[in-house]
Amino acid sequence: MSEDSELERLKAKRLAEMQKNISTKKEPEPTTDNTKDTLSENPRDSLIKVLGFRGSEVLENAEIQFPNETKMIIQKLSELIKSGEINETIDGGKLLTLFRSVGLNVRMATKINVEQDGKFVSLSDKLSNQSSNDGDD
Repeated sequence: MSEDSELERLKAKRLAEMQKNISTKKEPEPTTDNTKDTLSENPRDSLIKVLGFRGSEVLENAEIQFPNETKMIIQKLSELIKSGEINETIDGGKLLTLFRSVGLNVRMATKINVEQDGKFVSLSDKLSNQSSNDGDD
């Protein structure tokens, strides 16, 4: 009978050790180098990482045209990215829509190309060529 009580005591001790190990693993670990990097990372850099097609072009135009407002938007977007609320790629169209939805009409340089004689030329070149050809007739 003493062996049974001794066995129970050892089992209880082992169980207590296992519970202690589990509880220490659940506690948040001290900041590692990886989390330090994300905490000290520039908000703009964290946003750049998730920008897709033409996203950086839209961001640069916004920074030039609306520097103060863009800085605040970059900060907020960075917070949302770090918290995991934004976990998708933000392309230029989405970013432009975001800026316009908050009242910032970011102007983008646009160029329309059309096909002429098997080549793509800008619409302004095609129109200027047509007007010069019209004058010759």
